[in-house]
Amino acid sequence: MPHLHELPHLPNIAFPPREYFILTNAGKPVFTSRTHVEDSSDDLTSAMGLMQALISVFADDGDKIRCINAGRTRISFLLRSPLYYVCVSSWREPESVIRVHLDYLHQQILSVVTASQLRKIFERRNNFDLRRLLDGTDGILHLLLSRLEQDVGLTTGSLGAVRLDHSVRSKAGDLLVPPKDLRDVLYVLLLLAPCLVKQSIHPSDLHVLLNTLSAPSLSSNSAPSSSSWLPICLPKYNSDGFLHVYVTFFGGKSEAIVDPSAALPPTPISGSDGSSSNTSLRSTGLLNALITASGRHGYSTNDLGVPGLRHFLYKSRSHVQITMPVWEEPYEIPDERKRLITLYQCVHDALHARSGQAQGPLKLHFLRTEKEIVMGWVTQPFELIVTLLPHLPKSAVVGAANAVAKWVKKEEGRLFIRDAPVF
Repeated sequence: MPHLHELPHLPNIAFPPREYFILTNAGKPVFTSRTHVEDSSDDLTSAMGLMQALISVFADDGDKIRCINAGRTRISFLLRSPLYYVCVSSWREPESVIRVHLDYLHQQILSVVTASQLRKIFERRNNFDLRRLLDGTDGILHLLLSRLEQDVGLTTGSLGAVRLDHSVRSKAGDLLVPPKDLRDVLYVLLLLAPCLVKQSIHPSDLHVLLNTLSAPSLSSNSAPSSSSWLPICLPKYNSDGFLHVYVTFFGGKSEAIVDPSAALPPTPISGSDGSSSNTSLRSTGLLNALITASGRHGYSTNDLGVPGLRHFLYKSRSHVQITMPVWEEPYEIPDERKRLITLYQCVHDALHARSGQAQGPLKLHFLRTEKEIVMGWVTQPFELIVTLLPHLPKSAVVGAANAVAKWVKKEEGRLFIRDAPVF
């Protein structure tokens, strides 16, 4: 058995809001997560000008700035010219986590303004004010930042699926396959927000799409069975073109079918409107079955019957999907949940050597605090991070991890999407 890496006690820390900034390579503000009324536009412009100057100092030396460490505060940079992304955080998460956050911000920007459009705009006018093109998107970006705090799927590059009987999932998938004459349909997705029923799409593209669909401007105005078209760029599919997405909400905010048509500009929008899937789901009774399943989606660590188990995160590597129980005591408290998520991120970072650790990737990583034991375990079929009571010996922790893996294997057909249709 590989050596268990144990770190000393990690003290409790406060979790002040992270601050995010987007600016152009000319130092012009694009976005900030700051919501304080006392922050004037002049102060923001000065702060971003300083950031641009720091970036330029390193660029003049033929280098790229990655981060600045100042005590427990880290200022991280992601350069995607013509845009620069910056985060100020004192959460003590690994550097790799914030880089993922900043990259998601970049992808969300590209979902509105494609990479080719950005290049052309700033080739013509280096001091262009991008805020005019992004008007109305602040809410989507703030929503993304909120999800990045809580959704471990984003930082582990994976998706969450609705816990559902395999037969129901399979029937729903069959109904969503479009007719053969609609060859311009790229994906059909069925969502019981924020989880998937059926899917076939890159995880990060789907997270961008899910975040966009969750925007109040779209979901709050969605009456039962309302539908709309939405142009969006999915950067992992094609960062230079838009897809045209047809969205249908079933019964209000919670349910949606998303039907993007493959559309590289200036390809016309597909004539598909998803109405056949809508009708079939209702007429067969599957819609009610899916809505009922969404209410029973969560499960408790008590369902596993593993002594001392407080929480876990399991990722199926072949399906690129995660499953975990609901947040229970003490992690239903926001700061305690943030603390555990940060511990998960530290373990995940160490297992994969995301921050350039000298020892390289690990098979096992063991972390103990005064409140819990957290152990990460990587195998060929899965990655697992378990949280247990702090007094347990290592042998009990390893035994608990094996018990969790066996339970997930037994429930795999209900926990994961294993046969997403390809068309």
